[in-house]
Amino acid sequence: MEKKKQPSDLQPVEVWKYFREVTQIPRPSKKEEKIIRYLEAFAAEHHLPVRKDGAGNVLIGKPATAGYENRPTVILQSHLDMVCEKNRDTVHDFEKDPIRTVVDGEWLRAEGTTLGADNGIGIAAQLAILASDSAVHGPIECLFTVDEETGLTGAAALEEGFMTGSILLNLDSEDEGELFIGCAGGKDTTAVFTYEPLPAPADLHYVRLGVSGLHGGHSGCDIHKGLGNAVKLLARLLALLKRDFRPVLASLEGGNLHNAIARESWAVVGLKPEDREAARVVLNLFAADVENELKHADPGVRLTMETVEAPATCFGDGLTDRLTDALLACPHGVIGMSREMEGLVETSTNLASVKMKTGNRIVVGTSQRSSIESAKAAVADQVAAVFRLAGAAVEQGVGYPGWAPDTRSAILRTAQETYRQLFGKEPKVKAIHAGLECGLFREKYPHLDMISFGPTLCDVHSPNERIEIATVGLWWRHLLEVLKSIPPAS
Repeated sequence: MEKKKQPSDLQPVEVWKYFREVTQIPRPSKKEEKIIRYLEAFAAEHHLPVRKDGAGNVLIGKPATAGYENRPTVILQSHLDMVCEKNRDTVHDFEKDPIRTVVDGEWLRAEGTTLGADNGIGIAAQLAILASDSAVHGPIECLFTVDEETGLTGAAALEEGFMTGSILLNLDSEDEGELFIGCAGGKDTTAVFTYEPLPAPADLHYVRLGVSGLHGGHSGCDIHKGLGNAVKLLARLLALLKRDFRPVLASLEGGNLHNAIARESWAVVGLKPEDREAARVVLNLFAADVENELKHADPGVRLTMETVEAPATCFGDGLTDRLTDALLACPHGVIGMSREMEGLVETSTNLASVKMKTGNRIVVGTSQRSSIESAKAAVADQVAAVFRLAGAAVEQGVGYPGWAPDTRSAILRTAQETYRQLFGKEPKVKAIHAGLECGLFREKYPHLDMISFGPTLCDVHSPNERIEIATVGLWWRHLLEVLKSIPPAS
């Protein structure tokens, strides 16, 4: 019987060694202090110059291999933070606990949590190159940015002159064999409902409605897949119950991060005791409809109803109607496809979360993306209008710019040629609907020649996140060959 492969058995050893070390260090967005200390200690151990700016971004330099001193300086870039999502039955503290990894056939995944290969595998590759005595390259700067996942604030705060390179290789893409030369810009729109809680009627039967089992995923990369959105589904169910039974709504929550498609949601409602069985029939019929709708895209969907103790307070009818209607009306999904690059989502919006906060507030989080700035603004204003009409206060973030493709890029040609030589086939050249930090780099360093590439990751931003083991070796070989093949500076 063949021995099951362990994470420590994976190849290339030098990359997976550092990825294992990275997974042991908690690094939620805005709490990257531990991984920053690790990088500073790494630089000291390898006698490499290291800098940190006011935002926490780290830059580690490495001199050129002998004979390659005349090559232009190349910046290798990844982000330090990871999306922290877990299954409800998984016990894990992302601020203290290491990620538990497991080899699952041809993939590496985590046990019940996000893996953090987005962008931990990029960090690992940078460290492997910095530590290598055999990699051939010109002068290198490795840039590690903070807080990418919650707004790209590290890249936005990057100071002019912090780095000196003229070529940037972003290591934050998720499909081996694909070279990305453009990305969407993004913006967040947040709605806040305030209310005065009312005493919950004691003569009602209270149930907890739940939507679970959904796939979830990245609100950019996966938005076109037709995945179920737990918040939208719960709003639809509440609308059906409201139409027939006028239930009392006591709580409503779902989703988590602005850049993740909502996987779970739940609400506590009060029903007249005589309506309980009829309400269950409505739920069962709706569940059958949803299972049919999602049978190909999200077949694991589950809708549940269970009896709970009576809560102390509830919402008034006015808030119940306004909140439910707003969640129903709020657009979610693909708004438009690109006419310049076939198959590329141009504009989308994600109804990400509903959370009950202190001060009797219900906060609805959404995010919008587009490769066209005016289209991004238009869909963000559409979402804002829906919630303003429902009586919510609306705030919109500044957002971040997209990265316009440049098909004449010199580093793109180098990456294409080296891939062709290594593997005997053409890489695909694409733009991505997700947000990359390249747009922000271009604002402050307009001279940069950039591409983004990486190994194959699936279901990032969800506990199903996994990385295809074999593609790491392919990507690593390509990365080394690109660094070796960059021509001398003119």
